[in-house]
Amino acid sequence: MKKTILALGLAASLSAFSLTADAANAQNTTDYIMCPGDVLQVIVYGHEDLSTPSNASNSSPYVVRPDGKVSFPLIGDVDVTGKTVAQFREELASRFSQYLVTPSISVNVMKLGTTRVYVLGEIKRPGLYELEKSHKVIDALAKAEGFTEKAAKKNVFLVRAGSTEVQKLNVNNYLTKADQKANVVLNEGDCLYLTSNHKVIFSRDIMPFLSAAYYVSEIKNDNN
Repeated sequence: MKKTILALGLAASLSAFSLTADAANAQNTTDYIMCPGDVLQVIVYGHEDLSTPSNASNSSPYVVRPDGKVSFPLIGDVDVTGKTVAQFREELASRFSQYLVTPSISVNVMKLGTTRVYVLGEIKRPGLYELEKSHKVIDALAKAEGFTEKAAKKNVFLVRAGSTEVQKLNVNNYLTKADQKANVVLNEGDCLYLTSNHKVIFSRDIMPFLSAAYYVSEIKNDNN
């Protein structure tokens, strides 16, 4: 019996360590996935009129809108959804090359946008969390301090904002096999729900929590 308890305790510790370590590594990655709210420094060399002003400290005309797009002179809207900074820079160079001869462009994120997601159910600290730098499932679970002992890690449910469609994610495969399929990018307002019985009913299990969290969030925003 003691061996069983010890083994369970060790497994729980390893899971918690895996979540914390992964979130820490995400903070150091160069593969940052851009998101709404990112404030960008864009320099088109030789074209100051297309670049972020040199005296801009934490402000810029180039901010990722809630729809995931940034508006530029000449080329119009550019969608950042799912793109790293390097991929975004490449697209800018390609689009500007229609108007400029061999454009040289640099892009830096001056201020990170945040993605607010709900983490509910069999989690140590259910609630609404803001994710910076990396906006993936493991980052959200780490913010909520990991699973409870009852959590069914093979069936973590993801509900996308504005949808009632439920997607199953096998987070256990990520923790034991480094399978990246479960570690998807989360969007503003998405909800992760962990059950103990592998079942979820949206109207019963998720909607009451989302409604309560929404009102709490609104109250906090009003008090700021």
